[in-house]
Amino acid sequence: MECMEFQRFSATARDHAVHPRNHGPLVDFDGHAGITGPCDDTMEFWLAVDGGKIQRVSFITDGCGTSLACGSMATSLVEGKRLEDAASLKQKDILDALGEFPKESEHCALLAANTLKAAYDDYVQRRATSRKEEPRNADAACDTCGDKDCSASQRRKDESKEQFEERRQLQSRLCRIRHKVMVLSGKGGVGKSTVAVNLAAALMLSGKRVGLLDVDIHGPSIPTMLGLEREMIQGSEEGLLPIDLGGMKVMSIGFLLRNQDDAVIWRGPLKMGVIKQFLKDVAWGDLDYLIIDSPPGTGDEPLSICQLMEGLDGVVIVTTPQKVAAVDVRKSITFCRQLGVKVLGVVENMSGFVCPKCGEITQILSSGGGRRIAKDMGVPFLGSIPMDPRIAEACDCGRAFINHNTATPMAEVMRSIINPIAALDGMAVPADTMANANR
Repeated sequence: MECMEFQRFSATARDHAVHPRNHGPLVDFDGHAGITGPCDDTMEFWLAVDGGKIQRVSFITDGCGTSLACGSMATSLVEGKRLEDAASLKQKDILDALGEFPKESEHCALLAANTLKAAYDDYVQRRATSRKEEPRNADAACDTCGDKDCSASQRRKDESKEQFEERRQLQSRLCRIRHKVMVLSGKGGVGKSTVAVNLAAALMLSGKRVGLLDVDIHGPSIPTMLGLEREMIQGSEEGLLPIDLGGMKVMSIGFLLRNQDDAVIWRGPLKMGVIKQFLKDVAWGDLDYLIIDSPPGTGDEPLSICQLMEGLDGVVIVTTPQKVAAVDVRKSITFCRQLGVKVLGVVENMSGFVCPKCGEITQILSSGGGRRIAKDMGVPFLGSIPMDPRIAEACDCGRAFINHNTATPMAEVMRSIINPIAALDGMAVPADTMANANR
């Protein structure tokens, strides 16, 4: 490629064209494909997969610098990621990562994405053929992630075949969910469900695949907050189908009640059973995040989640500023530490009042209780959310506040709250992500 053409490349694109990453075939691979595009350029990709992740990926091309840049960037975007990321990578993802790029050569990015997808398909086909040829062990893994070290890969000595099969079914659902985060509070009335709803909505606005699970058995409020009171759960061959709200998958016991005024009068074992059903029998599919809204306190529901859900990424604890609420945060933090669950941080809700006319924040309650407890207990403080009448109005009207009020103090705070959660995916939420969202 001539030097004048390189001037139309961003510095990133030029670097990948001149010094392509992962260039050259793999000797040991699990998936391979080659495609010749309409421009007569040919690309080939190789994938080496272990534990459901792309451990190594490489490519070659007989094309010029634009093909080298696109192939190199494609491998960089999926290396070390989930296998499914290779299947979902799009032309736009490659071009966005490269930056300035000749428009007439954008077809090279499409060729790279298509060839990578073909390599993924080849891996799936090889794996399916291998399974048909090899006799299956009745106590083998659930075959969802291919991880031989997965807890569902072997039957435990103290469990029956029925218990093992149930655990394997549970794990086959959970291992398709990349990150699981529980929202917890020490006492009721602190706005925990409001935070959970807006946290899930904010993650969805940042482009993530999100599920929201309401495990408050006695006081499910998520259906009301999202305007889903009349929705009923349907079944399918894959299991119970969660309610789909604009791409967010939602599940609550409220969807199973014939009348919203019905009281759920259950003891611990029944609650444990329905929570297990929400995790094992609901067809969540592939998710980046599952946000779990737990009832206040440290009782059956949060304990069941911690015991059933292996790989829980952490807990966000919600409180209000005054001492009577903040003191209970200590109990929630102690609960997490005793169960070996990470505390992602503390959110102080109802911290000051936002005047609906001028926007000024006035402190009407004692402030800083959440921040002080977080500092004393050695956990992160994620932010303070002021009382805004529009938040209560949004909840009563059945919509997520953050979806319709992106240019507010609440939106700014939500960005600071979701950043450590988004960091679980190795990313941060750009300052203008939600401000520019067209929702």
